[in-house]
Parts: sequence; structure tokens; C-alpha cells
Amino acid sequence: MYFDSVSAALHMAGHGVYVWSAYLITVAVVAAVLVLPLRREKAFIRQLQGTLKRQQRDKSDASGT
Repeated sequence: MYFDSVSAALHMAGHGVYVWSAYLITVAVVAAVLVLPLRREKAFIRQLQGTLKRQQRDKSDASGT
């Protein structure tokens, strides 16, 4: 192992704050890239289902009168 202890690995001779924050930002961005499109897709599908239900209801109301 390159570091003697976990503390040394976290500190990285004074550069740990920058290194670990870069890792954290990278993980956050990758997670956002994976999660946000899925959330948008679900919202779009819900919106589309609502639109289709309204159209079907309007069709049945128009033909029933």
C-alpha cells in the first residue's frame, strides 16, 4: 500500500482536501448524469399518460353528447 495509514491517505501530504473534493465532485456529476434523465423520463411519461387520458375522455364526451 502506498500510504502507511488511513489518516495519511486522507491527508495526502496536505493535498487531500483538493484530491478528495475532486473525487466527490466527479461522483456527484456522474450520479446526476445517470439519475436526472431517468427522472425526466418518468415525469414525461406521467405527463403523456395524463394527456392521453384527457384526450380519451374528451373523445368519449364528444361522441356521447
